Amino acid sequence: MSHAALKIDPRESQRETARLAALHAIGILDTPPEPAYDAITRLVANYFGADSAVIAFADESRVWIKSFWGLHIDELPRRNSIFDMVLARDGPVVIPDVSKFPELDGLLLSPRLLGAAFFASVPLRSFDGKILGGLTIFGRKPRQEWTPDDLHILESMAGVVSGQLKLRRTSNASNGESSRQPRVMEAAGRKWPHKSDLRRALEQRQFVLHYQPVTNLSTRRIVALEALIRWKHPQRGLIPPMDFIPLAEENGLILPIGDWVLSETCKQIRKWCSEDARNSSLRVCVNLSASQFSCEGLADRIAALLAETGISSCQLGLEMTESSLIPNMGAAKKVVRNLHKLGVSLLLDDFGTGFSSLNYLHSFPFDVLKIDQSFVCRLSDGDQPLQIVRTILELGRALGMDVVAEGIETREQYRLLRRLGCRFGQGLLLARPMSAEDVTQLLRLPPRRADCHGESQSRWDALCGAWRNLGPGSAP
Repeated sequence: MSHAALKIDPRESQRETARLAALHAIGILDTPPEPAYDAITRLVANYFGADSAVIAFADESRVWIKSFWGLHIDELPRRNSIFDMVLARDGPVVIPDVSKFPELDGLLLSPRLLGAAFFASVPLRSFDGKILGGLTIFGRKPRQEWTPDDLHILESMAGVVSGQLKLRRTSNASNGESSRQPRVMEAAGRKWPHKSDLRRALEQRQFVLHYQPVTNLSTRRIVALEALIRWKHPQRGLIPPMDFIPLAEENGLILPIGDWVLSETCKQIRKWCSEDARNSSLRVCVNLSASQFSCEGLADRIAALLAETGISSCQLGLEMTESSLIPNMGAAKKVVRNLHKLGVSLLLDDFGTGFSSLNYLHSFPFDVLKIDQSFVCRLSDGDQPLQIVRTILELGRALGMDVVAEGIETREQYRLLRRLGCRFGQGLLLARPMSAEDVTQLLRLPPRRADCHGESQSRWDALCGAWRNLGPGSAP
């Protein structure tokens, strides 16, 4: 980097005003440090072997530290800071050896105060690209081996934080009356179904469960199943959950419906195990609603179902999203701790779509992260989406969690995920949701291989609805 590149250009007042407005819109300044971001700073520091890592945001006069790893820092002056360098450059700033830039003595105090001989800083951006802060790592020794790949990884980790900021801003905006009004109008205009329709469906046993396999991406073996409810209406046919679950949550029927799903799932697990002892290693996962977490008796109910059906707790998985945990965090923590004591698997679904998702990795004892399909569907869009998924995979490994990629629908997504080292996946490319009867037949067949044919493989393809051929090297 040339000395001239370190000169900070004057900022236009209009640009700075817009930047500050974007910063205040996310509501992150002057709030307590959040453990959510500690997962990133710890991962960054460990990955690069850095002495310190910080996530910081800058207002008019200060650089405020949201999370740090290593040297404790609360706040730094904004003037002539690393942030100003990143802002002036509108991108990353890397100084492999501070001693080779004597102008830093007068221009930049932060590295000297931190005793840093090396630093790298990448921007944290708003939803429309404004630089709000930076993700920075420091080292007490010079680091001449810094590579473009290193910079890409650091930027991808910053991208995860920026993604959380975007969703945080959306969440803040959604609390406004104007954003709620369309939902109210939509609910008022809904003609079908009614609460009485749902109650009748429950009484007449019109609900059914379909199961979507989760597979090992290397061997194509089924390692788990996700139970998905459907409404088998006598006149309207098979109705997807998004058409009736929101109404069930509004009127309280989600509790008896959710209890039915848990009970039916446990009974089906017992049936599969009785048919073939090899199925005892299979885990079936159930989605839990926010209302179920408000019931402190949930763990007792699941314990009773396990005892009644005689299945092992490790055969049952419970999936929860950030939105299901938010309404009553205190009660949710207690319920999840009790579920963890039972030995059931706990999965954080739709990871990355909520602004506090990282925090839940510290607050709750999850076993599995499920990468939201919105990240998977953009894998082919360029390097940044690829690096974001890579970072989530690294985060899962660092925390000792399995990671499942959701929504795999194309051969390219499948190949990219395998190249990134993702072990498990779920999506229409691999297997569609299917009836319990079809799953039973599927479990009796050998795993599908891309290089094998014959009647059993044709049957596997027909049951899964999977692609006939995923290409060279797609199976062992």
